[in-house]
Amino acid sequence: MTGLLVCAVVLVLASGFGLLRARRDGRLRVRAKDGAVVLTTGDLGAELGERATLVQFSSAFCQPCRATRRVLAEVVGLVPGVAHVEVDAEEQLDLVRRLDILRTPTVLVLDAGGREVRRASGQPRRADVIAALGEAI
Repeated sequence: MTGLLVCAVVLVLASGFGLLRARRDGRLRVRAKDGAVVLTTGDLGAELGERATLVQFSSAFCQPCRATRRVLAEVVGLVPGVAHVEVDAEEQLDLVRRLDILRTPTVLVLDAGGREVRRASGQPRRADVIAALGEAI
């Protein structure tokens, strides 16, 4: 009887964690930190967009990173003045640690000055990225 009870508790906890993660995955949200994060061309190794920049942190074997790359490329094609910069998280560990990137893909939406406006962990939806760009522009 005790084993059945333990199994039921584990299943409930695992289901709750899965539902919470699915709900938060890919959501663009404001990053509440002590100071505003500002990235420069030197940090990224690429030019910032004239109106906004989408920064994607990826890793080599990340399947959602490929889908995120396609979504962000579509958005860049739709919105003029927006650049897409992809950063290999394994090669830029100092930057990853400084920005507190915990998983790939992570997408940062930067305004024209390089200030972080929104952040998404996981694959964001195209409509959410466009809405976040509206705030950055």
